[in-house]
Amino acid sequence: MRVLIVDDEPLARERLKRMVDEIPDCQVVAAAVNGKDAIEQVESSRPEVVLMDIRMPEMDGLQAAAKLIEQKHPPAVIFCTAYDEYAVEAFDVQALGYLMKPVNKEDLMQALSRATRLNKAQLSALGKRTKEQENSPPRSHISARTHRGLELIPIEDIFYFRADQKYVTVHHEHGEVLIDETLKDLEKELEERFYRIHRNCLVSVGHLEAMERSGQGQYRVKVRGLEDSLDVSRRHVSGLRKLMQSL
Repeated sequence: MRVLIVDDEPLARERLKRMVDEIPDCQVVAAAVNGKDAIEQVESSRPEVVLMDIRMPEMDGLQAAAKLIEQKHPPAVIFCTAYDEYAVEAFDVQALGYLMKPVNKEDLMQALSRATRLNKAQLSALGKRTKEQENSPPRSHISARTHRGLELIPIEDIFYFRADQKYVTVHHEHGEVLIDETLKDLEKELEERFYRIHRNCLVSVGHLEAMERSGQGQYRVKVRGLEDSLDVSRRHVSGLRKLMQSL
């Protein structure tokens, strides 16, 4: 994987380069000192991933990312920043990751692994946004505050959401996190990608595998990527069955 590092601090660039060099199948092809320089380097070195700081002189990382997604084949952008208040703006420019400085090698490896799973057609699709969509961009990640700072979980990596009192737990490929959002709001926003199977659970349509019935008459659904199946309430059985027949 070809990687471009963008940061106005030389020590930060060198630290990221050392970590990337230690990750198999990853290669730093260029470095840039600000957003303007990054755009020029993308055109000349054609990286697949850009590791980019946000606060930089001349052109910041958010401005540069907004320019990059307009390209026919944009690289994936992973922000590496010391500030957590730019998460919403990161969604707007379709960032694939948001890592807090000092960047942890394990977090970096996971972010680059997600980028590896995106083919060029998918990366290109991230940049195809109309002017109408720019006013209300689709959310591609769920944000959560954890002990590691602010984490962005790609929606495509989420198995299901489960409500528990005031919080919702996001169960995803790399574990689980708590978010301060309601299941009702998530259901409304993600209605095409998640389906309610219980009063306290939304499951990813893309991960649905099969629905089965126990000897006691309880319905459960198998989710691709999970060992345990999930309870389905009787009121949602009919709708879930129709949905799965249409997939």
